[in-house]
Amino acid sequence: MTLLILGAVQLGLIYALMAMGNYISFRILNIPDLTVDGAFALGMAVSVMTAATGHPILALGCAALAGAAAGLVTGLLQTRVGINPILAGVLTMTALYSVNLFIMDGKANQSLFGHDTVFSLVEGLGLSKNISRTVVVAVIAVLVAAALAVFFKTRPGMAIRATGDNEEMVRSSSINADASKCIGFALANACVALAGGLVCQYNQSADTGYGSGMLVVGLASVIIGEAVLGHGGVTRGLYAVLTGAVLYQLIIALALKVELLPAYGLKFVSAAIVAIALAMPKIKSSVKNILKKHGKAGV
Repeated sequence: MTLLILGAVQLGLIYALMAMGNYISFRILNIPDLTVDGAFALGMAVSVMTAATGHPILALGCAALAGAAAGLVTGLLQTRVGINPILAGVLTMTALYSVNLFIMDGKANQSLFGHDTVFSLVEGLGLSKNISRTVVVAVIAVLVAAALAVFFKTRPGMAIRATGDNEEMVRSSSINADASKCIGFALANACVALAGGLVCQYNQSADTGYGSGMLVVGLASVIIGEAVLGHGGVTRGLYAVLTGAVLYQLIIALALKVELLPAYGLKFVSAAIVAIALAMPKIKSSVKNILKKHGKAGV
């Protein structure tokens, strides 16, 4: 049971990186970005091929840069070409499927067995497998969250936040809203691809189909985190996302342990969580209206 919980925490910290990317696009920019599924697999593809050459740490950096490039493409399709935000994400995600296969030499999956990973490097310092994994993912997740929290307090970060809050006001203030969007999408997908790169080295393999459904997992983590820690500033939001990702993985692990639902039902549950959470404002409004009507009828 301890190993199950520890494994869930480790995966939760990794997926927290992806959820932070979702938070940037969904909450800060206030634009749904469907690039996520493709960017996650892109991170895996770049990570597996780079780590196979003997550079696992460099592999994570390359994965993040590749994800940033994918996010930039989505941003440019929206701002320069004028494509609908959702369609722009779909186009990039679709194109990335072929890009990922190209990176992986036309193979749908690649193995890292027999090659060094960031986790095996830390194990080489004398730590056990589970401790080294926990330390690596915890340090990376906390550092990324802290770096993003600092960035969003800088001038470019404030411009991105302002663009998400009121784009028209930003444009009237002579701030380049298009550049802010592109930077925001690049940052978001860099986080997503970094998560993909870490998952690749964690599992010691990469698969082009692994990214399917990651957008919903990320949104579920965001919503669970906000339900636990509430809404607030960006710093609080980022750490709420981190908390939500860990809690989500713990819920899934425990559900599988007690056989509450089959493994193939997990994505359905994720989608249901997101749908219910997004519908809550409407549900609350409807309940209030019903109560008001009953109150007036009683009077």
